[in-house]
Amino acid sequence: MTDKNIITEGRPKFWPIYLFFLIITLVTSAFSIYELFLLSSIEDGIRYFVIILFIFIDLFMILKIKKLISNKKRKVKKKSKHIGILIFMIIYSLVCSAIGGAIYYVYGEVSSLNKVFVTYTSDLIVAAGSEVKDIKDVKNLKIAMLEDEKSVEGNIIPKEIIKEHNLEDDNEIVDYTDYTSMVVDLYAGEVDACFVSGNYITLFSSISEYEHIGTDTKVIISKSKKMKKSASSESELASSGKNITEPFTILLMGIDSTDEVLAKNAVANGDTLILITFNPKTLNATMLSIPRDSYVPIACWKDKAENKITHAAAYGNDCMINTIESYFDVNIDYYAKINFKGLVKLVDAVGGVEIDVEKRLCTDDSGRMKEICIDPGKQVLNGEQALVYARNRKQLANGDFGRNYHQQILVMALMNKVKEIKDVNKFLEILNTISNSMDTNFTTKQILSFYNVAKDIILKSLSTEEANLVNIERLYLQGSSQMIYDERSRLVLYNYVPNQNSRKDIIQAMKQNLELIKTEPIKEFSFSINKVYEKEVIGYGPYKSGNGYTLLPDFTGDSEATATATCTRLGIRCSFVGTGGYVINQSIPAGKRIDKISGGLSLTLSQNSKDKDKNQTNDKTTTDKDKKPSTTPDNDLTDKEDDKESEDKPSVDVDTDEKDKDSVTTPDE
Repeated sequence: MTDKNIITEGRPKFWPIYLFFLIITLVTSAFSIYELFLLSSIEDGIRYFVIILFIFIDLFMILKIKKLISNKKRKVKKKSKHIGILIFMIIYSLVCSAIGGAIYYVYGEVSSLNKVFVTYTSDLIVAAGSEVKDIKDVKNLKIAMLEDEKSVEGNIIPKEIIKEHNLEDDNEIVDYTDYTSMVVDLYAGEVDACFVSGNYITLFSSISEYEHIGTDTKVIISKSKKMKKSASSESELASSGKNITEPFTILLMGIDSTDEVLAKNAVANGDTLILITFNPKTLNATMLSIPRDSYVPIACWKDKAENKITHAAAYGNDCMINTIESYFDVNIDYYAKINFKGLVKLVDAVGGVEIDVEKRLCTDDSGRMKEICIDPGKQVLNGEQALVYARNRKQLANGDFGRNYHQQILVMALMNKVKEIKDVNKFLEILNTISNSMDTNFTTKQILSFYNVAKDIILKSLSTEEANLVNIERLYLQGSSQMIYDERSRLVLYNYVPNQNSRKDIIQAMKQNLELIKTEPIKEFSFSINKVYEKEVIGYGPYKSGNGYTLLPDFTGDSEATATATCTRLGIRCSFVGTGGYVINQSIPAGKRIDKISGGLSLTLSQNSKDKDKNQTNDKTTTDKDKKPSTTPDNDLTDKEDDKESEDKPSVDVDTDEKDKDSVTTPDE
């Protein structure tokens, strides 16, 4: 008896079609398996099960098709049954393509968080009134450039321009240690031209003396170069081999840029510096906002002189990272830079963040086109409103310290919102946003490892009623305000001198969380039911001793006897030019640190007691800025809010040379 569904035939007529679809099936399957292998450490059990399943199906299809198109005569199913095999291969190929494609997209977006290649730009600038109009006119000039051979924009690209146009033949090349001194001398006419970063307008236009630097100078030649970050940055390689399951540190840096995509070299302005330590085992984190005016040694300067930490930002990631590492005695494993446009899009992507705004705040939008204001009260802020909350400091009682606190609140609000995301499309939108607007030295594998940390947080959230499973300890760097003479800008500038005891407590807290030192358990704890419990802010103090520097006073108007007594008290050697009258000039500027003075101080006397009132009127009421020519900058590479420093300073006592006080600013709880 013959089965009607079975016929006897040789090789099928359309066997090339079967072979074609088999090849497509194997290619899509291999693509999917490859992409699954890339997701190392993510749901290994499920991944390996799917991979084995795909391999089993592939082998089955190979054997099936091989048997089907064999030359041997055998019993085979009718044509309708063959079509079923083809349909199965098509569906299987589509499934493999969908899985592989989805992983390919996500993996690509994650990989782009680490901008492997960055475009650096260097400009050769001269004064706007210079007769030099073209690179061919650059002859018999004194040209300044950075001496740091690791600086791409300050040294590497300038050397290429010099070589390409033979500038060394007809010009004098002068090495400088920093951009500020270079630009000061350009304005003063000490040099005729200088090589600066392509971001020089952004770096200097926020300074009151340089707000028109774009029109005060002109670019003679500009050159861009696309390079691997790792070719010029040691911090790019610092994270290799670090396991994300171990405690780590990360530095968050804000970029004051209106660009949405971080493709070019972006300079962190130093206004947003948040140092975080995180322990994945305990889900405990410490968060320190570093005041931008913190007076610390700048690691990339040859003499490692103390200066505002914000000034390290102009010299790249390595300079900023090394400066913070040296000062806080911790290794920074990772960094992440995000620009303002990216922050706006990120907040919008998560659906806004809930924040209790304490007062009405207004500032420019992310494109600096119009003013945005937010009213007081608990509310959900959109991207532009969140930027106002994070950027504004001029309207806050504690100025920069209030802004630092707001930035911490925003970071925590974003973390709480992100962990609630369950919509795949919303997740992909967030991923796309941060991939364009963020740059980091995390490897793709390390970023993917965060999946397990996030999974642990989510699983614990299902078994507890606690709102915040990640315990965040706020750290606070206490310090003193001092007006210190800056050698590079040749001006007396406001600085925030950190308290060394506060710094010590902060370092200890970070190292404990990183498991570098043993944590001492708390054996006693007291509280009152009549008082609301407040979390301890580590580093806040109060501390008994201060850390201000003894500074050279302004001697103008002092008599010879008074000046002599002051010099004796300060332990410095003073000499006088002339006799009688009152001091009208001093060889070392007021505000200079006494410990930085070498040799003696020369004081010029007026020779005439009648000059006293005139000297006091002309010298005592004239600020250091007024004494300098208008071409001298204040070296404050920050936003325009700094123009009125007296309005923005935290409520601290300013140290003098007679009495060093350690100030206490109250952090907003």
